[in-house]
Amino acid sequence: MADKLHFELVSPARLLMSADVDMVIVPGTEGDFGVLPLHAPVVSTLRTGIIEVHNGSDAEKLLVVGGFAEVNSEGLTILAELAKPLSEVDKAAYEAELKNLQEDVQDAKDDDGRLHAKKARDQVQLIIEVLDREAA
Repeated sequence: MADKLHFELVSPARLLMSADVDMVIVPGTEGDFGVLPLHAPVVSTLRTGIIEVHNGSDAEKLLVVGGFAEVNSEGLTILAELAKPLSEVDKAAYEAELKNLQEDVQDAKDDDGRLHAKKARDQVQLIIEVLDREAA
């Protein structure tokens, strides 16, 4: 089906989407890129951002955190560390988690614990920044 792009979005928790769509905009680590039917093969790592899935006049947005995108003759497959529809994202929950993680950084007993807490804090902060940009 050359007029549609087969798209699959998979996270460790579940298959979030498997559909034939018009276009997908992907947040690659080197920048956002659009994928249309018959796109050239490419593999890219993902940054925390928003995937836009366009089908007709509809566009569905999904939050993605890390992973890989592969475009091949079969279509586009995204394997994400975390992915969820933007409509299911609770920004207030991420803000509360950020506060807890900031306390964890301060309360860490050793360098390894502090490093782990900082990494988790930075990831949640990045998610909040993405959500803020999307809301603007």
